[in-house]
Amino acid sequence: MTKKLLITLGLCLTATAVMAQNPIIRDQFTADPTARVFNNMVYLYPSHDIFPPEGQRQDWFCMEDYHVFSSENLTDWTDHGVIVTQNKVPWVRPDSYSMWAPDCVERNGKYYFYFPSAPKAGGGFAIGVAVADRPEGPFIPEPEPIKGINGIDPCVLQASDGNAYIFWGNGRCAKLKPNMKELADDTPKEKVKFRDREFEMYGVNCLKDLPNRQAEGPFAFEYNGNYYLTYPYVREKTEVLGYAMSKNPMGPYEYKGLIMAEQPNGCWTNHHSIINYKGQWYLFYHHNYLSPNDDKRRSACIEKLYFNSDGTIKEVKQTMRGVGINQATEKIEIDRYSTASADVTTDLIDTINTFRGYQATLPVKGSWLQYNDVDFSGVEKTAYLIVNVKVAGNTEFCIREKNAKGKVIARIPMNVVSQMGQFRRDQSNQWLTQTVALQYVPKGVTDLVVTCEGDAAVSINRVQFKNRDNYFHAVSANVPAAQPDANGFIRRWMLLEPIDYNVRSNTILTDTYLNENLNKQYFKGQFDDKKLPRDGEKVSATGIALAGGPADTRMQTGPAQTKEVKQTLKWHAVESESYNVKVFRFAEANGCQPYNSLFWGFTVIDCPEEMDGVRLAIGSNGASMWWLNGDRVLTLDGDRRMVEDDCVSQRLTLEKGRNILRFALVNGPGLSDLCARFIDEKGNPVKNYSIKVQ
Repeated sequence: MTKKLLITLGLCLTATAVMAQNPIIRDQFTADPTARVFNNMVYLYPSHDIFPPEGQRQDWFCMEDYHVFSSENLTDWTDHGVIVTQNKVPWVRPDSYSMWAPDCVERNGKYYFYFPSAPKAGGGFAIGVAVADRPEGPFIPEPEPIKGINGIDPCVLQASDGNAYIFWGNGRCAKLKPNMKELADDTPKEKVKFRDREFEMYGVNCLKDLPNRQAEGPFAFEYNGNYYLTYPYVREKTEVLGYAMSKNPMGPYEYKGLIMAEQPNGCWTNHHSIINYKGQWYLFYHHNYLSPNDDKRRSACIEKLYFNSDGTIKEVKQTMRGVGINQATEKIEIDRYSTASADVTTDLIDTINTFRGYQATLPVKGSWLQYNDVDFSGVEKTAYLIVNVKVAGNTEFCIREKNAKGKVIARIPMNVVSQMGQFRRDQSNQWLTQTVALQYVPKGVTDLVVTCEGDAAVSINRVQFKNRDNYFHAVSANVPAAQPDANGFIRRWMLLEPIDYNVRSNTILTDTYLNENLNKQYFKGQFDDKKLPRDGEKVSATGIALAGGPADTRMQTGPAQTKEVKQTLKWHAVESESYNVKVFRFAEANGCQPYNSLFWGFTVIDCPEEMDGVRLAIGSNGASMWWLNGDRVLTLDGDRRMVEDDCVSQRLTLEKGRNILRFALVNGPGLSDLCARFIDEKGNPVKNYSIKVQ
């Protein structure tokens, strides 16, 4: 029989700094992203937008510190934490909140971090230096800023002529001394008139006579004998990224055109950097994806960049997908798709807590979205997939390979009555978790396509193909009997695939409720001690599902309306790898819904002699009921967590020979597991018996 891979679609409720899609950092704002390659890794030095504290201008940029991030694959980003903060730089005014676009370079084994801010002495902006032995720090700020520079947004170019050049402001440039902390002694000066006042400025103006309206944030690099000066400037109302070329680091430069046009949503700024990493050029830039109504809070993004044969740069188009190859076993934010049918939309899940991410909605049958570059090489045959969706009614969608007509990887029916799954309640939406068996496992790197193939809309945000951990292994009929583990816990069980059992809240699971409902017959032979089921044996079971769709449960205050559903389920002989039997993992591994489920199981206790005065000690995540040789001996009610020996029975007798220990466990939205053992009068584990299920 062919084993099937399982798929689970999951909702992200907590943002992290590990992302492969744009924007690449999701737990904080990251503007002005300067990327550098050190030690075969990409290090990202952005500025850090925050919401202004009281007393600061509320509609303006606000930045108090810098973080550094690193990645080897441009997919997984590690936050190394704060490296410089305004309160610990001797020359910076501590309430300035103006730690704007930075840069970092390496020279002679030292790392030099350049950053602007407002000095305590006043006089506009200055640029300082902090030095470290490693690219992630710790960085030690110099006591004074660089003398002679008045401006923002530093960039340092280490040219092939052996010199280092610092660019800042609206395109000024000067040579640095070898110590990387001072301007060269021969730095030129010029008189500059601004608003009827004359100033003396160091360096040269590399953007003179070029398009430079409100120019800032210069980034310079060298490639194939050409020097590139790239910079944001306002072409009409908001910034574009333009560039100029020269044969000399300090110019003169010739304007060549755009790298990136205006932000499509009218975001005012767009700062950037450009690197070559492992033979591919990349453009790092920012956008206000996570603050669509506030363009002073920005987030870093990445796109691939290409050159024409004459050395000019091809214009770059923004994408949601970004760059990097996703491992299929990662959480893939498929709402940041590469392309889609014209009717597909993407919106924030939560407009208040924007770091929760996005949802893509496929509104009608035939709608599709495509997500490129997913690597299945790490997906095992025993893996499963996790996906959370929101549906408007009974519908169906597929995950296909390569295109909307491609081979079906998984087909997901969404019957909101019988397959509610785990849901999150709020006033506007309801997310359903679904687990299904895969029909096909792709090989290597491929593209995923989600297609709506039912009569109701589907909203989706994440998918993940997850390799199953060794929580259980199968027990064949000829395997010798097991013993309790060192602490007396029973690990070998016969488990039935879960029965649908929808409960609105675990708070209704009182002792009275459980006594009335768990003693009902859900399948034939439920309490038959004479004829125990065998591994692989199937039963017809009757489950309980909500009678209405998501709207019926969202604001419902009265009794839940339910209906019976018929299921064909299979028994499995398993042994847990840990003392706590994770039945929700058992459900996932067998392509079943782990949430809103009723689990049944039993084990056979074979005693060499009669044992009086033993007690059954139980713990369970979810309400559970326990029977020994047909008699109910324990009930764990309410909304509880699995705790070792959470409930202990009265004194019991284990008979000589065969004893049947049964349980039923009701799981709502939790991650259900249980543990069971027998203890003596002193609380010590009882272990002188064997366990078998076949």
